Amino acid sequence: MPKKRVPDHLQIWIDARKKFRLSHAQIQMARELGLNPKKFGKLANEDQEPWKMPLPQFIEHLYRKRFGRDCPAVVMPILN
Repeated sequence: MPKKRVPDHLQIWIDARKKFRLSHAQIQMARELGLNPKKFGKLANEDQEPWKMPLPQFIEHLYRKRFGRDCPAVVMPILN
């Protein structure tokens, strides 16, 4: 039985989770915030620009600021 193919719009999020070592909850928070996973590279360069927060903490900070909670009530992983 062949594997089901993951839609492209979800595959981008799966690749970003692996590349930037994010948890399922952080990916869900980023999706709810409307962040673009293609732009994570600009946000995740705290080594070159030390004043920036690391990407996982930055996503959590934005989520807390907008929704007033630390994490989503129910975390739903993306297929992988």
